[in-house]
Amino acid sequence: MTGLAAQKRLYIKTYGCQMNVYDSERMADVLAPLGYGLTDTPDGADLAVLNTCHIREKATEKVYSELGRLKAFKASRAEAGGAMILAVAGCVAQAQGAEIMARQPAVDLVVGPQAYHRLPELIARSHRASGERLAADFTPDEKFDALPSQRLATGVTAFVTIQEGCDKFCTFCVVPYTRGAEYSRPADAIEAEARALAADGVREITLLGQNVNAYRSDGSGGLAALIRRLARIEGLDRIRYTTSHPRDMDQALIDAHGEVDALMPYLHLPVQCGSNRLLKAMNRSHTAESYLRLIERIRAARPDIAISGDFIVGFPGEREADFEATLALVREVGYAGAYSFKYSSRPGTPAAAMAGQVHEATKHDRLARLQALLEAQRRAFNADLVGRTVPVLFEKPGRRVGQIVGRSPYLQAVHCEGRSDLIGRIAPVAVVSSGHNSLAGLRAPAPV
Repeated sequence: MTGLAAQKRLYIKTYGCQMNVYDSERMADVLAPLGYGLTDTPDGADLAVLNTCHIREKATEKVYSELGRLKAFKASRAEAGGAMILAVAGCVAQAQGAEIMARQPAVDLVVGPQAYHRLPELIARSHRASGERLAADFTPDEKFDALPSQRLATGVTAFVTIQEGCDKFCTFCVVPYTRGAEYSRPADAIEAEARALAADGVREITLLGQNVNAYRSDGSGGLAALIRRLARIEGLDRIRYTTSHPRDMDQALIDAHGEVDALMPYLHLPVQCGSNRLLKAMNRSHTAESYLRLIERIRAARPDIAISGDFIVGFPGEREADFEATLALVREVGYAGAYSFKYSSRPGTPAAAMAGQVHEATKHDRLARLQALLEAQRRAFNADLVGRTVPVLFEKPGRRVGQIVGRSPYLQAVHCEGRSDLIGRIAPVAVVSSGHNSLAGLRAPAPV
């Protein structure tokens, strides 16, 4: 995060999903009236916050490792006559609050994902040494009602949380336990936030939720109705959303992909695996066949849409035939991008106690094979754009002098030569080459 001049220095390190990125931005908003401004380093920070993710085991252990590093900064600041408040926020805080306090006494505050709006109060209590150090049990509506109505835009794109929590209870996932039940923000509040961002120069928003397409609020319709409403905001040219569940991909949302120009042709729709036996064990409530039929309907509505997904290999009981079914599904869909992981046991989830835990070496081998296929598909998708012209929203200067970087409708980074005053504008770019993670192009003369 970029540093800002302020009376007090705030360091936030964010782990995990886009929702956590959004939450970190809102923490900064909550703390700004107290005189806190962001700094890039914990050295000399008055407040250090780790905004944590509980999805994968290694991520949790990284938090404890980082706490050890921050403890040294805190001690150094104390020796210099200053003080650092050390806080842990997010899903690890929700799931392991008491354990964090016991395991790392240097931690001053533990704040769950529904309670970070209370940071100013907790910091004040910490300064007064009144002893309240753990805040985890609050509802999402309390959090959103307490957040400042205005946000400081930090670029031409922004995340907007519209939904939190999960009622799906996939057997591998901790989200229902750390984020709680599904909750949808009022549409009026979302529109107000989006309008303010657009007025501040934001041209693209990504709507966030653990199950974003489960959005339902105020009798105003689902996600499709919200997207149509937001698409009418002047200056807001692009809308994305993530992460979706196949069960909640209704026809209204599919139709929106074919009818709303602002809705980008890129859909992240996790499937997790291609084996119906394992999908049932995961409690995913869809089959490989129903997922493939859903993809067909989506592509019928928007033929140029790019699909990305999530995959887990090595789920308990996974046999070679199950894994081959996953590879077969990947070949049939053809993904533009994907996230793929080895199954990681999360304490307290049903899958952690399942028989047939897969050997680590087998998981490693299968993940390598899956990722090779997904990478080949991603490269093929990128290469297919060479020779085509795509509209690019320019976001920032490139690494080289005279270079600017933006995003295509399909979320690829696009590099080309151009002036910095084009940042925040959309211009057609002729793609001339595709690289490992990006495209290179030549800008057409007239931005739009």
